[in-house]
Amino acid sequence: MDHDVALLLIAGVAVFTGAVVQGGVGFGLGLVAAPLITLLDPSVMPGAVQVVNMAMPLFTLAREWRRAEWRGAGWALLGRLPGSAIGALVVVYVSTATLGVLVGVMVLVAVVLTARAVSVPRNGATLTAAGFLSGITGTATGIGGPPIALVYQSARGPQIRATLALFFCVSAAQSLVILAVLDRLPGRALAAGAALVPFVVLGFAVSGPLRRYLDGGRVRTAVLAVAAVSACALLGQSLAH
Repeated sequence: MDHDVALLLIAGVAVFTGAVVQGGVGFGLGLVAAPLITLLDPSVMPGAVQVVNMAMPLFTLAREWRRAEWRGAGWALLGRLPGSAIGALVVVYVSTATLGVLVGVMVLVAVVLTARAVSVPRNGATLTAAGFLSGITGTATGIGGPPIALVYQSARGPQIRATLALFFCVSAAQSLVILAVLDRLPGRALAAGAALVPFVVLGFAVSGPLRRYLDGGRVRTAVLAVAAVSACALLGQSLAH
């Protein structure tokens, strides 16, 4: 089998798995796909993952857009803009490994603390702060879901998925533009991301049973679990550099 085809299939399995998770929980595509794609071909990161991060939410919004909390997504995107700018500076000037370790530890601490609480306050301040952190990590590493997801962990499944989808679609497009302006978006990254989109479609198509299972009162547990795994994946990706 051709080497490039083999890499595409391996990355495609990761994207498919991540799409199934995100189709049910509302986030998770980046955390599954980004570490493996980085190991396979770091030259296409983070651009390739941002392409699939932008494609996946379109399917969720097509199904559940009426459940999106537009005001909350607006606050998060307000914080995301300056966060993306800092994330771009990290890509150019700072070690993403160092950032990944710091953020991974922060997310794990947040998961432990919020797991003991009934809910996290969801207001303009917390959403803007979460969007800011998501902008930094999402632009620099392709993994930006946990901060927003932790704020929304006590919401109902459809609301979490639709709101996060709205946020991810706009923020991924934003990150792609910033990476392009900084000349950190090679054509190979766009081509690799586009080649992985069919795996996104397939993953979303088979995520229905997981979605129905989690909507039966298990969403908060799933959000915390995926956030914890995301932090571990980010730590592993960063320490492997």
